Amino acid sequence: MRRSRRKRRRPRRRRKKERERQAKLAEEKMRKEEEEAKKRAEDDAKKKKVLSNMGAHFGGYLVKAEQKRGKRQTGREMKLRILSERKKPLEIDYLGEDQLREKAQELSNWIHQLESEKFDLMEKLKQQKYEINVLYNRISHAQKFRKGAGKGRVGGRWK
Repeated sequence: MRRSRRKRRRPRRRRKKERERQAKLAEEKMRKEEEEAKKRAEDDAKKKKVLSNMGAHFGGYLVKAEQKRGKRQTGREMKLRILSERKKPLEIDYLGEDQLREKAQELSNWIHQLESEKFDLMEKLKQQKYEINVLYNRISHAQKFRKGAGKGRVGGRWK
């Protein structure tokens, strides 16, 4: 008979421990839910406070946000607009032979002008890069003779 009693006690103890464990889990779950509810309430209160502070200025905020979003689009639109301005319609369907030659000469001159502008800009870019390198070398040379060598005050990209 003793064996049967022992068998009964073990399941009781296990059940008791299991109940305690379940109770602890339930308490933890309730505590976490309460904390989350408090956090949500605080966040909502902060949002309401910020929105109430914006008040009349909120419309201005929306306009600024729209403008920021619009700037991305305007870059694309600006490129398309510039290209459409540069791209001239040919309209050569009803032109005679002499007029076609004039149109070809006009387009050739226009291409020549664009190529010369491109060349000038590329030369200007090369000159500016050269000047940047010269100035960078001057800075590094001047820093060699300073008291705190290696602690240059020049910042940014060209450091």
